[in-house]
Amino acid sequence: MRHMIPIKSEREVEGVRRSCVLAANLLCEVASKIEPGRSIREIDEYAGVRMKACGARSPFLGYKGFPGNTCISINEEVVHGTPRDRKVQYGDMVSLDLGVIFEGWVGDTAMTVAVGLVEGENRRLMEVTEQALYLAIDKARLGNRLSDVSHAVESFVVANGFSVVREFVGHGIGRTLHEEPQIPNFGPPGKGPKLKTGMTLAIEPMVNQGTSKVEILGDGWTVVTVDGKPSAHFEHTVLITRDAPEILTIPEGRAGEVARKLKEAQQIEKQIAA
Repeated sequence: MRHMIPIKSEREVEGVRRSCVLAANLLCEVASKIEPGRSIREIDEYAGVRMKACGARSPFLGYKGFPGNTCISINEEVVHGTPRDRKVQYGDMVSLDLGVIFEGWVGDTAMTVAVGLVEGENRRLMEVTEQALYLAIDKARLGNRLSDVSHAVESFVVANGFSVVREFVGHGIGRTLHEEPQIPNFGPPGKGPKLKTGMTLAIEPMVNQGTSKVEILGDGWTVVTVDGKPSAHFEHTVLITRDAPEILTIPEGRAGEVARKLKEAQQIEKQIAA
């Protein structure tokens, strides 16, 4: 039986919106603490303290036994990195996935941070992954099919010589961290349910420099690439509206920057179509 995708009322959307803004603000704040010599555990503990100070808590902590407030993954680690003593080093690529439960609603967002100078294919991996996110967001429009979002990611990533992770996907979000639907980063266009106003979707490309194959480490959580090559991860929570998709996880003061990135993605889409 097909599961129903929750449709939020205006009042419910406002609850998700507040939680998402808080998550976005905290993501930027915690990302500023990702520095050479600082351990993943230190960064995660800082995030937990800041969430509590804001009247929020992590939806990750305790979820199926997960031990962290955030998911922090370095280089070959794709997602779900746990708090540990591994220290950030100059030249690392660090994925920071942060969610909050605030006033009963969940906000979820992620970014990959370059620590110091990251160049060449590693820099291009980060750029392509983030561009793929915005290409997917632009497809999150009323009347489009869910797989239009998925296809936008895969087609762009593959055209740039990278691969998408298939075992882990985006998701709906609201009262709980994972609602319907699942949102793969691969697949043909024009499939799946039609997108409707009031849907809130966490879109999150996970892109590998080499093979798409991944494995889980002995901690039962940390996902790594099987070839040891780097991975990148970006995420926004998006609201389907009657007009353009609304990105809910925009940090305060960053609306212009996010609008520019979305416009750049639209220009890329036009170039592809031409």
